[in-house]
Amino acid sequence: MTLNNEAVLALAPDAASASAARALVSPGKWPLLGRNDGAVWGECKGSGAKPYQTQVDLRASAPAFRCSCPSRKFPCKHALALLLLCAQQATLFTIGEPPAWVAEWLLSRDAKEEKQAAKAAAPRSEEASAGSAEKSRQRAGQRWEKLENAARELSIWLHDRLDQGLGMLGPAQMGDWQAQAARLVDAQAPGLAARLLEAADGIRQGEDWPERLLQRLGGLYLWCLAMARRGELSEETQGALRSVAGWPFEKAEILATGEQLRDSWSVVGIAQEEVDGKLLERRVWLQGAQSGQRALLLDHAYGGRGFAEPWLGQTAFAGTLAFFPDASGRALVLSQEGGAQMQWPSTTPEQEWDAQAQALARSPWLRWQPLIAAAATPFLRDGRAYLAWGDYCLPLLLGERDQWTLLACSGGHALKLMGEWDGHALHPLSAEGADGRWQRSLA
Repeated sequence: MTLNNEAVLALAPDAASASAARALVSPGKWPLLGRNDGAVWGECKGSGAKPYQTQVDLRASAPAFRCSCPSRKFPCKHALALLLLCAQQATLFTIGEPPAWVAEWLLSRDAKEEKQAAKAAAPRSEEASAGSAEKSRQRAGQRWEKLENAARELSIWLHDRLDQGLGMLGPAQMGDWQAQAARLVDAQAPGLAARLLEAADGIRQGEDWPERLLQRLGGLYLWCLAMARRGELSEETQGALRSVAGWPFEKAEILATGEQLRDSWSVVGIAQEEVDGKLLERRVWLQGAQSGQRALLLDHAYGGRGFAEPWLGQTAFAGTLAFFPDASGRALVLSQEGGAQMQWPSTTPEQEWDAQAQALARSPWLRWQPLIAAAATPFLRDGRAYLAWGDYCLPLLLGERDQWTLLACSGGHALKLMGEWDGHALHPLSAEGADGRWQRSLA
């Protein structure tokens, strides 16, 4: 991991942790500081008599943390502050062998990794492998059967709601919607339940709520119709059906059935938002330099814990991705190397809209689609932000602070901009203009 302020703060579980860490970046608060090629450690003065022992393992692509403080956030403010201090004032750290409390932790991590590697490399008999594969097929068949039953029930429920009319919907009907969502969860379709509750949350919200509600319910009904014809569909479309239902893919499945592609990948945009209370979702969008392929890295962090892999916007790496077999563009990073340079594609508006149409044809249930404007100008009209892009004028959804910083980056001139298109508006994530680079705030 490259130690700089941006990379360290990208590990923070929330804005409060990042702010608290900055307040601890003071040599006077750290009576002990040390480092070597694979780790950094330190003791930080806290409210008690004994300082907190903080240590970070930097040997892997993603850092590992440990601290004696009682914080439930991960990484805690002490670990973030330790890395910030090392990035800013590395000369304060004594280079040498770690103390016993650090060495023991590193050895325990090595032993755990060796045990996991040995377990993964252990040969399995052909009989055991065949038995495991048969059990997997049986479990998959049972799950598909549950989803088919859920599709039939959901289809009837949707017909009943439309027969009653949208004008009848209000707070008194929400119990019925929540009960149907609970039945979908029982049928092992949590993704459908989440989409149904999302549709319910939009009832009587905004002037165009009937249109938006019909669009969301139409997506659910399309899923029901597709499930009824599942045997006629391609494996990729069947993969999309299970992803919409919330049935995750195992890594082994992705490696066995998904496309693998090596390229120079540019991080063109990063979005982060809170879903379901304490769950953070992060979407990292990549652009392949040679292939032109776009990919989505989707991660979640729960309960104040940071994301395992830090990503910085408008950086690049050479590596191989394995794509999910569900037409979503989602991928896993199999290998990652340095040496690549950030590159923006020079696509036209027509090419971008054509790519949007093709993606929706493969999977009509996509929530977000990456859109890159090679030469576009943001502007304000009647207090709202828009993007002038060729013959198009797109509404932009931005917080006030991000809106003004984006306009400042543009300076009234065209810039390169990447955002997520939701079918109604563009959510800008990053941009590059003559006056520098801009990135949407993650806090």
